[in-house]
Amino acid sequence: MAKNEQWDTRLMLDQSGKVVIVTGAGSGLGFEIARVFTEKKATVVMAVRDPAKGSVMREKIRGENTRAEVEVMELDLADLASVRRFTEGFKKRYSRLDLLINNAGVMACPYGKTADGFELQFGTNHLGHFALTVLLIDELKNVPGSRVVTVSSGAHSFGTLDFDDLNWEKRKYNRWQAYGDSKLANLYFVQELQRRLDDEGLNMLSVAAHPGWAATELQRHQGWLAPLNKFFAQSPEMGALPMLYAATAPDVHGREYFGPDGRGEVRGYPVRVRSSRRSRDMAVAGELWEKSEKMTGIRW
Repeated sequence: MAKNEQWDTRLMLDQSGKVVIVTGAGSGLGFEIARVFTEKKATVVMAVRDPAKGSVMREKIRGENTRAEVEVMELDLADLASVRRFTEGFKKRYSRLDLLINNAGVMACPYGKTADGFELQFGTNHLGHFALTVLLIDELKNVPGSRVVTVSSGAHSFGTLDFDDLNWEKRKYNRWQAYGDSKLANLYFVQELQRRLDDEGLNMLSVAAHPGWAATELQRHQGWLAPLNKFFAQSPEMGALPMLYAATAPDVHGREYFGPDGRGEVRGYPVRVRSSRRSRDMAVAGELWEKSEKMTGIRW
């Protein structure tokens, strides 16, 4: 991308022939990402927790684009059995996977646990996507130039992982800290995944992006944020741009991180941004990967 050029979907390349999975595609950023990919002629799988809601959104896409190749499949990232069913179903339907957009997530919700007993935010935002990616890795490896885009957040900057208490069973629960931890885990995952791909000499990218402050349903647990949206938040259309850039731009490299170009990375057009120094600690990234394999029982 040329310096000072503002990238948007008008500059996005044609995606004909590509198969794309977007998690959390039933609303907000995920829906917008899915919609744009269908516009650009990709085949899109909307991976959603609520298939009925997903079907409504699929028909919304088809209402705008009668030629859209788009399917809804059920995926609950807070349930590893659901992750396995999704991946098995996908493999039966499709012979390739070009792009996996790990977008779904929960934010600063009250304390809860996943079906497998993990703290809800860490279990959904990190472990669910970890399991999904590893279970689909062979499909991705088989497509030269495939990419995994994992959505993080500026909140990663205050994240710290307590490997002795990842499920918050020993500490007093802090929902914002837990959210920051899960977003930091996303970046460690991006780093370690690329290291493993490079070790195997694969033509495949693992990259990260964040939307800045976008007005989406992710903030439904944060009543105090809603009034601020009209002053600070950008639209889902703008918030989706860093993920779309990371997924499709030709000048993207492994481990890179993209976000808005405005002050504080809150709003604006996509550019390369820098994650925290802590998030680039490869030793911790490797430790988290090993811990994630043990917790999920899903191995590389």
